[in-house]
Amino acid sequence: MSKTSHLLLRIAIAFAFLYPAYGFWTNPGNWVGYIPAFARGFGISESVLIMLIAGLHLVIALWILSGWRIFLPSLIAAVFLGTIVYFNQNQLNVLFRDISLALVALALAFSSRHS
Repeated sequence: MSKTSHLLLRIAIAFAFLYPAYGFWTNPGNWVGYIPAFARGFGISESVLIMLIAGLHLVIALWILSGWRIFLPSLIAAVFLGTIVYFNQNQLNVLFRDISLALVALALAFSSRHS
């Protein structure tokens, strides 16, 4: 895979994590519905949980953008995106793109294993 293609894939996946991180911070009420009920039952306040998830999104995005040991953050991103779709199947008409993004993250992860 060319360096340009690799960079474009990293930017695509990173954006899929940067935008929700921004959204969690600026308008958390719009995003809380995507958090599965079991995650809200850990005894952490909803506002703290949202900020933790936003931080996780930010870490994944920046790690992917850095390109450092890209296999692991890409795999984490794919699992994360797949989990969002799995636990929010009733919103598939909005989340269907997450399936494609998860596959792109897997492609990025596996392409790094062969370079």
